[in-house]
Amino acid sequence: MPLRLVFLGTPAFAVPTLEACVEAGHTVASVYTQPDRPKGRGHALAAPPVKEAALRLGLDVRQPIKVRVPEVVEELRALGADAMVVVGYGQIIPQAIIDLPRLGIINVHASLLPLYRGAAPIQWAIARGETRTGVTTMMIDAGLDTGAMLLKAEADIGPEETALDLAPHLARMGADLLVQTLAGLEAGTITPVPQDNAEATLAPILKREDGLIDWTCAGFEIHNRARGFLPWPGAWTTFRGQRFQIWRCRRTDIESGYQPGILFSEGKRLLASCGEGEALELLEVQVEGRKRVSSADFLNGIRLEPGERLGL
Repeated sequence: MPLRLVFLGTPAFAVPTLEACVEAGHTVASVYTQPDRPKGRGHALAAPPVKEAALRLGLDVRQPIKVRVPEVVEELRALGADAMVVVGYGQIIPQAIIDLPRLGIINVHASLLPLYRGAAPIQWAIARGETRTGVTTMMIDAGLDTGAMLLKAEADIGPEETALDLAPHLARMGADLLVQTLAGLEAGTITPVPQDNAEATLAPILKREDGLIDWTCAGFEIHNRARGFLPWPGAWTTFRGQRFQIWRCRRTDIESGYQPGILFSEGKRLLASCGEGEALELLEVQVEGRKRVSSADFLNGIRLEPGERLGL
């Protein structure tokens, strides 16, 4: 049975779910998303991906600075939604809004809750070396991703998969799962399951310093963080006093014999010494103010001195 929905979301990850709601025949009464923000070097205002998708679909779009203010709460009440759907909206939903729809507010979260609650579940799951993840639909409550779980779908994380690779896959899975969830809630065939708080882990919002490489860590730890933190904050260090971004890297069986952080080469291979005597191969790098290049191009463009250390 078609439902009347209000959709709240902002990033590209949320777009497949919005599209799936429309394709499933539900009426999306309005789409709420964050205000346009300055972007790029020119700081021109850019619309969030969800706004662009909503306008393409011919949907009503609203962009309040704060969703919790009384006038917005009353605006949402007047829309008379059977359910609200939240996917990466970017604002805390207050209890006054949670209480409005008869079927509640359903969130699509990119982890297997209660693991990786928070703003960056995809990034932290990869950074911490997980090989399995997934999506969970849950009821929004007043906590941070603490609501009762509805449905789950699991996915593998490949050994070289990055956050940029994984996010679109999970977004499509989440869209399908949300449509199933709405149908199950309306039919009364889904029983919400409380989360076990004792098993919870956190995936906090990323900070610039999360990408700073500690070269005393093992190679697999650095590699995982480099995969997980794309595109921001990335995995970075310093080289000759300038920021040095590592866009792609891979583990090797090479025993470096150097102190952690020493940058060296073997032929056209650019290597960095890590903890536990490992060496990480750097495949694509970028010196601050220059273009992103392959390791071969980087080595062609500089004279690498013996014993040069990253991170000084």
